[in-house]
Amino acid sequence: MLRSRNFMAGLFKGSLITFAAVAILAGAAFAQTGGVKGKVRNNRGDGVPNATVTARKDGTDVKTVTADRKGDFVLSGLAPGKYNFVFDADGYGVGIKYNVEVKSGIVDLGSRLFLTPDQGQLVFVRGSVFYREGTSITGAKVELHEVNADGTTKKLDTVYTNISGDFTFRRPNKNVKYRVVASFKDARGENEITVDNPGIYRTAITLDIPRTVK
Repeated sequence: MLRSRNFMAGLFKGSLITFAAVAILAGAAFAQTGGVKGKVRNNRGDGVPNATVTARKDGTDVKTVTADRKGDFVLSGLAPGKYNFVFDADGYGVGIKYNVEVKSGIVDLGSRLFLTPDQGQLVFVRGSVFYREGTSITGAKVELHEVNADGTTKKLDTVYTNISGDFTFRRPNKNVKYRVVASFKDARGENEITVDNPGIYRTAITLDIPRTVK
């Protein structure tokens, strides 16, 4: 009976040692995982919201995360190795950063991960600003506002008319209503444009100001 107890105790002790060894190995393997972080921007330097970031290894997509509204992301839980990272967002062409070596910890890819707008998926708002007599105004200030469902607006961009009185805004495709506001000296005018597909949307704004005002 004593031998049996000793034998069982030995088995129990051996099992504990084996379990501990497995736990240590598993913990070490977990600790060796790594990842990357960074910021996805457009060519104007603005963060690209909800961009997708995919880790690709040997031609296979391993893991994907979505950037936040500022374009920031963290992609973790990757085994050590070399990866290509694919960046994508609506209205932009695909960007790829090749041969990034991932070890334990998080590799900072930086904040210069730029995506170029996809011309086929863009909205162009083009127009001209005129004096009341119908001649073009050079240097008029033109603002583009997004009109929300509750009637409030958010200013998106500001440009100035060129020597021909023309202006252009380039935006990602989105179902939206824009308000174009032009001003020169003390005169102001605006038009609204409803966008539902990629393409070119044109407008013209005439300000109630004579051409003698420069």
